[in-house]
Amino acid sequence: MAKIVVVGAGLGGMSAAYELRETLGKGHDIVLVGKGEQFSFTPSNPWLAVGWRKPDEITLKVGEHVGKHGIAFNGDGVERIDAEGDAVVTGAGERIPYDYLMICTGPRLAFEEVPGTGPDNGFTQSVCTTPHAEHAWQAYQQFVENPGPIVIGAVQGASCFGPAYEFVMILDADLRKRKIRDRVPITFVTSEPYIGHMGLGGVGDSKGLMESEMRQRHIKWIENAKVAEVREGEMTVVPHDAKGQPLDPQVVPFKFSMLLPAFKGVDAVAAVEGLCNPRGFVIVDKHQRSPKYPKIFSAGVCVAIPPVEATPVPTGAPKTGFMIESMVTTIVRNIQAELKGETPDFEGTWNAVCLADMGDTGAAFVALPQIPPRNVTWTKIGKWVHLAKIGFEKYFLYKMRNGTSEPIYEKHILSLLGIERLKDVKRVPSK
Repeated sequence: MAKIVVVGAGLGGMSAAYELRETLGKGHDIVLVGKGEQFSFTPSNPWLAVGWRKPDEITLKVGEHVGKHGIAFNGDGVERIDAEGDAVVTGAGERIPYDYLMICTGPRLAFEEVPGTGPDNGFTQSVCTTPHAEHAWQAYQQFVENPGPIVIGAVQGASCFGPAYEFVMILDADLRKRKIRDRVPITFVTSEPYIGHMGLGGVGDSKGLMESEMRQRHIKWIENAKVAEVREGEMTVVPHDAKGQPLDPQVVPFKFSMLLPAFKGVDAVAAVEGLCNPRGFVIVDKHQRSPKYPKIFSAGVCVAIPPVEATPVPTGAPKTGFMIESMVTTIVRNIQAELKGETPDFEGTWNAVCLADMGDTGAAFVALPQIPPRNVTWTKIGKWVHLAKIGFEKYFLYKMRNGTSEPIYEKHILSLLGIERLKDVKRVPSK
């Protein structure tokens, strides 16, 4: 009997725990370690930040749901990973040994890299976590009483651009519903070399489609830019040319701002010698396994992935839900194979599929595989994407409450988009 510890009780970690139980059966121990008692459906945070959702609609208590499926839960978080001793130490000091460890922690939000950013010690909001989105909702309610300029975007080094696009479009839709959009100039600031790059080098005609959407909504943008500093009510933005040379700084005023930060690895993971790259992301091979620590696997945003291409201002590569599903299934099948005495030779294909809500419409991005050249690449905009995103939210929360590991993207989202289902995890026998 093996003991498998999953660190991180978010989208990847919860899915991993359920899939391990479903695949391996009840003959093995599974322990899920999270920080706090709540699971949050992160993709709904932009809706929460404008009051379109309430926290209890997108959260659930982890322990009472995973416990029904024989999965132990510890909500104390991880203070330290003893990779040499095959154990994790929780925030409460409990030592939990493992035969296999799955790291699904997500990122640490590196607000400190741009002075003045972040909701805790800065002047900008965030939708990266549900508590941050709740804080943004409080600030937004004050803003609509006395509206003015808004700045939304993603700073240099960011790798997750979708929520910034979603939030700026959702804000536009909400302000129009409130009939105060005419009093709110909106500027979108991004490190991307062009609008619609998305950290993916563009997907289909994403550049033209997203620029058109911005123009129709009267949203100005500053691309290929670094945010030098944020102060109360204004920020200094430095555009760059195609060679990465800085142009004249611009001071952009705001009464409300949300900037996505760059990501780093969480401290307990980054501290393990030889496990991570310099940014603290877990280095894995094609089987999602640490080359240095064969008992450690990793999936999700905490995994080290190189940028799709070099850009004048640094941008990272996103990890979408479809890719995370692929990573999780790859790990589970490799652990299962090893427990059976077989060769753990499953590999994920790392495809990118994203549904981005825009308040009253939406955009679907498909890049198969994520890194060019691609077999499938396109972007489409329509109200059906808005409805699909709502359906995805409901279905994923159902999945988390009921313990199913059904692959939502592979089984449902691709068929909805009219794309032939691809086997996103493949077995590659060793030569």
